[in-house]
This record gives sequence, C-alpha cells and structure tokens, in this order.
Amino acid sequence: MAVNVAELIDALPEVDQDEATPSGGVVTEALATILSDRPVPTGSMRRLSLLGGLQAKIAVAYGFHWLRGWFQDADQRERDLKETHFKTALKMLDSMGYLRGAVMKVGQTLANFPDVAPDGLVQTLDKLHFQAQPMHFSLLRETVINELGDEPHNLFAEFDETAFAAASLGQVHRARLKTGQQVAVKIQYPGIARTIRSDFRNLVPLLLPSRLTGDWQNLKDQVEFARRGIEMETDYTREAETQMRVRRLFFEEDGIVVPQVYPEFSTDRIITMDYLEGDHLDALLAKNPSQDERNDYALKLTRAGSRMVYHGRMNNVDVHAGNYLFMPDGRLGLIDFGCVIRIESDAMWELYGRLHRAMMTGEDSSIREVMMEWQQLTDSPSDAEHLRLSTEFGKLVWKPYYSPGPFDYGDREYLQRGIDLMAEHMKNRCTRSHPTNLMQARWHVGWWMMFYRLGAIIDPAPIVNEETTVTGWEGC
Repeated sequence: MAVNVAELIDALPEVDQDEATPSGGVVTEALATILSDRPVPTGSMRRLSLLGGLQAKIAVAYGFHWLRGWFQDADQRERDLKETHFKTALKMLDSMGYLRGAVMKVGQTLANFPDVAPDGLVQTLDKLHFQAQPMHFSLLRETVINELGDEPHNLFAEFDETAFAAASLGQVHRARLKTGQQVAVKIQYPGIARTIRSDFRNLVPLLLPSRLTGDWQNLKDQVEFARRGIEMETDYTREAETQMRVRRLFFEEDGIVVPQVYPEFSTDRIITMDYLEGDHLDALLAKNPSQDERNDYALKLTRAGSRMVYHGRMNNVDVHAGNYLFMPDGRLGLIDFGCVIRIESDAMWELYGRLHRAMMTGEDSSIREVMMEWQQLTDSPSDAEHLRLSTEFGKLVWKPYYSPGPFDYGDREYLQRGIDLMAEHMKNRCTRSHPTNLMQARWHVGWWMMFYRLGAIIDPAPIVNEETTVTGWEGC
C-alpha cells in the first residue's frame, strides 16, 4: 500500500525531539522512499501551488500548537513546541525535497542560521545542503546515456547507482574509472533549469508593491542578477572550467584541495571529479574537535576565500556547509563551484579595491564613502537611514579584520547584531544597491555562519593582507 506523507507526519509519536531526531528511523526512511521516486515538477503553476500548500501546513501546525497551549502546563508546551518544530521541518523537507531548485536553496539558507530559527527545524533542514533525498537512479539513467553516450556500467569500472550526496540541483554517485581512480560523478536533476525560471517567474508578483518606489528598477536588476547566478549553477561545463581554474590557485603547502576534473566524463549536466574523503561540518562538530583544530580549519577557509578573490578574481557566493570537506589529515576540501562570480570588469575590480581598503580600516568616514557608491546612495535625507544601516552592517561584517588580535566568531551577540541589522534593512525597505548585492550578501552571510558554527577564534587579517599582495591595490 502506498505511504502518504501526511499520514506519516500525523503518526509521529508525542516524544521529545531528542528521541525523534530525523537522522534516521522508520518515518524518515518512508519519507525518503517517497521523495526518491518523484521527478521534479517544472511548471510555474504547479510549483506555486505546492509552495502555497507548504505555507498553509506550517501555519496550521503552529496554530494548533498555540491553541493546545491554552490547556497545557509549561513542560507540556515545551514538549509540544519541539514536536511542532520537528513536524514542520519534515513538512518543509518533504516539499523542498520534491521541489528542489531555487526553493530548496531557501531551505539551505534557513539552515545556515543556527540559534535563530528553531534548533529542531534547522537540524532537519541542514540535510538539504548535501543529504537531501536523492532521486532513484532510474530517473537519471537517461541523462547519463544522453550526456556520456553509454550506460554508466560500460563507461566506468564500477558505478554505484545509490547516490552518496544530494542537494538542490543534482546528486553525486561514487564510481571508479577503468584506470583505477576513485571518482565522484555529479549528475544534474532532469528539468532543473526550468524549475529555476519558474520559481523566479513566481517571485515577480511578490515584488509588485515595490513598483511604486524609486528603487524598482534597481531591485529588478538585483533579482535578475540573482536569477542568472542560480541558473548559472546548472551549466556544469562552466562549473568544471571554473573548478580547474581554482585548482591551479592552490599548492600542497596550503593544505587546501580542489578535486581534479575528468573532462572526458564531464558535460553540460555531468561533472566527474576525484572523490575526496572527509567530513562535512556537522560531522566534524559531532567529533568535538579541539579549539586548535577549529581555528586551523577557519584559517584555511580564510585563505581559500581570499585566494579565490585576490589571486583568481573569482568569488564563490554559494558558501554553506555542504560545499566543504574537513579531511582526516587536516586538509580542507573545496567541492562545489557552480555559483562563482568572475570579476572580469576592471571597473568592478577597482570597486572591490576601494571597498577592501575602506573595510580593512574600520573608519566610519571611509566606509560611509564606499557604501554610498556600493549602495548607489546620495547625501539626500531620504537616503540617510539606508546609509546608516549599510555603514553599520559593513563595519560589523569586517570587524574581525580590523580588530586587533584574534576575533571570537562564536560570539552570540555579534551574530545577533548582524541578524538585527539585516532585519532592519528589510523593515525599512533598503533595497537599492549594486546589482550583485544579493549574491554578495549570500557570500558574506555564508562565511559568517560557517565561522560561527566552527566557534573559531582567529585573526584573519594577516592572511588577507598576505593574499592581497598580488592585487596591485595601493594602501592594502
């Protein structure tokens, strides 16, 4: 008999979340079976309908929790709230796992905010980074044959049809080349590029209230840049080329590894690369690493991001726990380059230089000046609040770089202030900015959350200053 997702969720027992963790168990195994057999819906109306249904489910879940609270004592309310978080997360995992694409990226973003969204919800949605439910291989077999020209078992010495990782746009299978090399084969979900266009088409009506403001064209430009950026992630030929460029930036002494790409087994929708052994962030933290280990990885992350920007003139704006591997020998693995902005314009590169110089000083006047240019603001009183918030946020983000000595990224107050400032930006509709701003913000927030979760206590400035020596920027 077919299993219904709603029945599974309703059947969850009244237990503490600690006893019902979604890392395994009958419920999530059955849910996984359902998700694996469903192709991605691509039509705009179908996706909008499913997303609307998800919103209704969440509203009802928390509405019933509120009503039940009238008749419960404090302990019962706390247990009920934990259960509600867990059930809601399963509903979101189901819907986002089915929709995939840009909608799943929203779930990934939410999972980047520990201590902000409820723990139970975040811990479950964190699976969307690299442990989303993969599709059954029967739905991908045709893609492999069309792209590589033959059955995978004829192309590779070994090929595991069960994916070991899956995310918003594709899933990854282990294989072995006939030369003996262990590889990871990333295969794009069928129709995923169309889903991104559908999701952004559905986004436009939500932005219509902004049409009456003077920032409408600027907001449209930012959303269009974001759409192109996420759609760019479906071009695996471009990603493979970027990965090979990034690989050339690092050396053995850096302790940073970028897998080799095998072009003969890579196409527009498939990338074959070396398989790297290592833990994602949650698995690393579960081992309770020492502060020195945390700090060493944070320094390598700093060098990796700085090397890409200052040496390679590339900015990987898709920073989240699923794109990094913490290897057993202490090295850091970089494994995803789908959303990398290439800084090819000299004017944009010069703006990066002015932004870098201002932010590394921490001086209000310097930051205010560059923020006026970056946010496309003026001295007009109508821009005063936007300028204040942008200047304060810029100072906060770059505080670890201009503060003397090691900086504690695990400071909860530091994180909360950043979240409060982002909320104030939205509340005051401070949307005007450089067209790349939405993607750049994604980069900043991603790094911020990675370092927060690591609990790193480091001084990143010496590494950044060392890496900027190749830029030719004066005063760095």
